[in-house]
Amino acid sequence: MTNSNIVHIDLGDRAYDINVAHDAIDTLGAKLKTMFPGARYGIVTDENVQREQLPRLKKALEAEGLNYAVVTIPAGESSKCNAMLNQVVEALLAERLERTDIIIAFGGGVVGDLAGFAASIIRRGMDFVQVPTSLLAQVDSSVGGKTGINSPHGKNLIGAFHQPRYVAADLAALGTLSERQFRAGYAEMAKYGLIDDAKFFYWLEENWREVFEGGPARAEAIAHSCRAKARFVAADEKEHGARALLNLGHTFGHAFEAVTGYSDRLLHGEAIAIGMVLAHRYSTKIGIANGQDAVRVTNHFKSVGLPTELSDIPGELASTEELMHHIAQDKKVSRGALTFILTNGVGEAFIEKNVDPTSISAFLEEQRN
Repeated sequence: MTNSNIVHIDLGDRAYDINVAHDAIDTLGAKLKTMFPGARYGIVTDENVQREQLPRLKKALEAEGLNYAVVTIPAGESSKCNAMLNQVVEALLAERLERTDIIIAFGGGVVGDLAGFAASIIRRGMDFVQVPTSLLAQVDSSVGGKTGINSPHGKNLIGAFHQPRYVAADLAALGTLSERQFRAGYAEMAKYGLIDDAKFFYWLEENWREVFEGGPARAEAIAHSCRAKARFVAADEKEHGARALLNLGHTFGHAFEAVTGYSDRLLHGEAIAIGMVLAHRYSTKIGIANGQDAVRVTNHFKSVGLPTELSDIPGELASTEELMHHIAQDKKVSRGALTFILTNGVGEAFIEKNVDPTSISAFLEEQRN
């Protein structure tokens, strides 16, 4: 792994850079002034980020004489909904932002997804910049152009592919995250190792404490994760093929999020951690993976404090029938057939189509006990 802090997303004339640095917010004003001469800015953020981080961004923009307006939403997954999307769109239009102005998504994954989707539809499409302030957003959701909101029918079912023009991943911003939020983001980081980079997963097993503590390993792991995401996005931007591997654990995980009401009861990364464990266990159950790898993944997630069992989900768990209802709404479903990301072992994930729903249902029932 290299120490380079600039990660390039190669999408031809829509290519962009990710700046992974401790001062990415502080230097953003100068960068934007160069990239978008004369533009105004609509900052979309949430209440927590507004309190903890917005003064830094304001200072950076004001130092360059840049004009901006701020739209603030409630923190939490429940803000990824139609009602909040409408509020954000109308608020940005009320600020008389023009099509050539820039929207800044300033926050975690919820803000990035919501603000990015708003940018994709305001005035039939505005450019936007991602300034992710959570670990999960820095290593996953801010990169690759997936934007959207949730539906009562499922996670991220309403949205668009809309690439940002620039991503500023500020490492100093992570200092205000709770330990629980950081752990949730770590699950998405570990995912890259489990998909096709066993060496990275093994490295995380050895170095996760330094990643959590904020040493050099943190910057190294974030940049490595961004490069992994960049590779998948450049190869398959609209997720017609290999990019679907990034959904390892997500078919299970999104169902868990849906039945817990997209609430703080179960954070996205926590749901995905359980989902990735189940993907390895199911792969073992059907005879395509070594059970030792499933145990290894389970033990690692337990060691960092992530949930690994259905029983780890707080409160009463929905029925297997209800979980299967949400799994059937997954975006990877094709003509009614279930698609899962399964694995032959650590670093050996693959896309499996036409997975038997009866087999999944029986497996989930086993995992409840």
